[in-house]
Amino acid sequence: MVMFSMVGDRRRTLTLERFASGIQKVMEANGYTLDSETNPELQLVFNFVDPDHPEHYRRKGKGTFVVTVTENDKKAESILHTGYPILVRSLGNMMIYLDRSGEQPKTYFITLEQGCYTVPMNESDERYFSYVFERLRPLATSKLVIDNRFIPDLPEELWEGDEVTESMYRAGKKLDEMNLLPTPFPIDQLLPPQDLRHIQRLYGIGGLSYGNLSARKHGNQFWMSASGVNKARLKEIGRDILMIKGFDDKSPAMEISVPPHVQPKRASVDAIEHWMIYNEHPEVGAIVHIHAWMEGIPSTEINYPCGTIQLAEAVAEQIRRADDPARAVVGLKNHGLTITGRDLDDIFERIEGRIIPQVPMS
Repeated sequence: MVMFSMVGDRRRTLTLERFASGIQKVMEANGYTLDSETNPELQLVFNFVDPDHPEHYRRKGKGTFVVTVTENDKKAESILHTGYPILVRSLGNMMIYLDRSGEQPKTYFITLEQGCYTVPMNESDERYFSYVFERLRPLATSKLVIDNRFIPDLPEELWEGDEVTESMYRAGKKLDEMNLLPTPFPIDQLLPPQDLRHIQRLYGIGGLSYGNLSARKHGNQFWMSASGVNKARLKEIGRDILMIKGFDDKSPAMEISVPPHVQPKRASVDAIEHWMIYNEHPEVGAIVHIHAWMEGIPSTEINYPCGTIQLAEAVAEQIRRADDPARAVVGLKNHGLTITGRDLDDIFERIEGRIIPQVPMS
């Protein structure tokens, strides 16, 4: 049984009230159960907020996804730039932005990966709520891997890094030079410290740069950029760069080897995706994930959230189908790219001049 709840003032306007009623009916028609907002087993919560004073829902369980819903009648030059701070302040995983500034009302989805796309119909269309539900279904069926188990056993000779971490440092600077580490807003200025720590723990948004990169050390162990760090300055082991040594599927949690004297940063939410790829394809030596695009590439079909087993499996399946899994480029729908290579230099040689900064939204 998949349970959902609704919080906030959904009766603040007639539009929000109609939306709440319509989405509840279609959720229940598809076998989902409305439950109390205090249930820690909730999979999905709709949080109805005032765009000028958004309040967040404090999750009771780690596996709960939150959809922020807001209505705004003020005309915006950019829906993304207007809506994204509301999404961040409300600690949502995704936002439904109901734009009432024009003659024809519009509905937008805004994602943490800076995605912004509109629903190709309005509320008067009988297909409207079914379409919205299908967009939300991945949130209601996904399993997050956000727990970390830090093990203070990193060998002393690696406390200052090695030739692999040095290659990651160069690669991070290269991504910055290519302008592939954008953030639309300084998140640490939008949130108080307590909420910033909460949002970092939930889904690895740190406010400094998006994307991540990793490189295999030996066996299935690999170095990876940590969550919420500036990828253009990957230097300190245990904080900027982590050694991912395993995955405990029972918890589930990523296992990370760190120096005993360091207070470590958390692993990127995409660590589970990288783990699956390295585990299945020993010829893969490096992986880069960026919020950009390339023409003529295969793509995942469903917009699964970051940090979920479902997204990791969908990407792994596309890499499995590639002519050469060690040199694959996979599109993540409404999200970005995952690129494998024999090493990081191999990846940059292949993508130079082919990157499209804007991810197509659909």
